[in-house]
Amino acid sequence: MDFLLTKYTKALISYEDITRVETYEYPKDALREALLNAVAHKDYTGPYPIQISVYADKIMIWNYGRLPENWTVEDLLDKHSSQPRNPDIATAFFRSGYVESWGRGMDKMRNLCLEAKIPVPQFSCKGNDFWTVFRKDIYNKEELSNRGLNDRQIDALLFFKAKSEITSSEYAEKYNVSDRTARRDLSELTEKKLLKNEGDNKLSRYVFP
Repeated sequence: MDFLLTKYTKALISYEDITRVETYEYPKDALREALLNAVAHKDYTGPYPIQISVYADKIMIWNYGRLPENWTVEDLLDKHSSQPRNPDIATAFFRSGYVESWGRGMDKMRNLCLEAKIPVPQFSCKGNDFWTVFRKDIYNKEELSNRGLNDRQIDALLFFKAKSEITSSEYAEKYNVSDRTARRDLSELTEKKLLKNEGDNKLSRYVFP
């Protein structure tokens, strides 16, 4: 965790009175939960280390191990019993206070990401490949500027983010531009995968993915 947070992620520094507060791009407790899950559920009969891949917009954690028989990823996201592959490791984590309860890790990670206002983590399992993927909030001025957007597009994404959608007519009215310009700007945001187009007329809705 120390290596991951100090070398590969950034922290926003703020202060509460004289206390320094570090807010990371991904919730620390959510990353820790994912790593603990990977260690506790890994199939150690395979000679494959847990792997962490860090990208500009996401962190991917992989471990070798299948889900319990007849289980799907959707089952993990619902309330379910705890069936750790390595119960001794799981018990050690529980007794040492690293986890509060088993069987609720997915919920914990999702809720922590929602509280941090970043996308909920994605989970997938194919064969012995289990992935947990965290994506950071790319809707900030610095990141959007790096993607080559104009000032109007950046302002629109930040302004309409809370609403989770933009219509071309709203865009045109707010920035006093023609419908054609509004659709062109929004189409560019769609091509850059910052929005999704749900229609093709004047009142077309562009939603945040």
